[in-house]
Amino acid sequence: MTKVAWVFPGQGSQSVGMGLDLYNNVKSAKAVFEQADEALGFPISKLCFEGPEDELRQTINAQPALVTGAFACLEATREINAGKLPAPAFLAGHSLGEYTALAVAGVFNFSTAVRLARERGRLMHEAGQKRAGAMAAIIALDEAKVAEVCRESDTVIANINCPGQIVISGAAENITKAMEMATTAGASRAIPLQVSGAFHSPLMQPAVEGMITYLDAVSFETPSIPVIGNVTATPLTNAEEVKTDLRNQLTNPVQWQRTIEYMINEGVSTFIEIGPGKVLTGLIRRINKEVAMQNIGDLEAVRAPGQ
Repeated sequence: MTKVAWVFPGQGSQSVGMGLDLYNNVKSAKAVFEQADEALGFPISKLCFEGPEDELRQTINAQPALVTGAFACLEATREINAGKLPAPAFLAGHSLGEYTALAVAGVFNFSTAVRLARERGRLMHEAGQKRAGAMAAIIALDEAKVAEVCRESDTVIANINCPGQIVISGAAENITKAMEMATTAGASRAIPLQVSGAFHSPLMQPAVEGMITYLDAVSFETPSIPVIGNVTATPLTNAEEVKTDLRNQLTNPVQWQRTIEYMINEGVSTFIEIGPGKVLTGLIRRINKEVAMQNIGDLEAVRAPGQ
């Protein structure tokens, strides 16, 4: 029997217009956007559908918008094509996407996920304002060499996404230095990312205190489906492990490559990316070319998942 995992995108997958075709055509998706608007107290749906892009891209907006967009894709598929959507053996989300995965696993409800994503985005943005941070993708340099560059430039590894793509994070001036060093060390490219701070680095510590307060106010249930944690790359089996991972992921690297490898080692042979964009599909293909990939990110894909 084929083992399937559902994966959910993180910040950077957002785009103006996302979810509009679902909102206009599928009742359950429309209900998701309306629920998000109500939970947040402002029309995040309008921002998803109309932009402007620079506003949607802001961390405080992009994070709840992506949780909403992914959940709308899932609910729409469940409504009109549930028979073609295989049940998952595992769930995982890239950084922010972990909140979507946890909501799908019943750890907390969708409205809570959206509110937590909004607060997470706000706290991360504020931490970025306290200390100017930056991030860069280092292409085609192995992990050991990237780690060496980080040690010498006072930066850190933020995302281990796939072979040949590692993201680094740190103070803005140090990232500039690290990019030059990485290129000298043999990286084919060093690409600055459009973010408002040094995410997944110690510079996010101010966000941790605030996030702990919000997480402590939420009642967490045990995941009904195993969710692979960003920090540990292993299943989060109880509420305390979930809270710890959500707290730690703010200042520690996202172990995406190891997350996917864990699920493959556990027998997963098909990954379904649910939500806007196709970032994770591209990363997973670079991790393992043998696994099957599907993407459900718009109305066309919802109507015929897997085709």
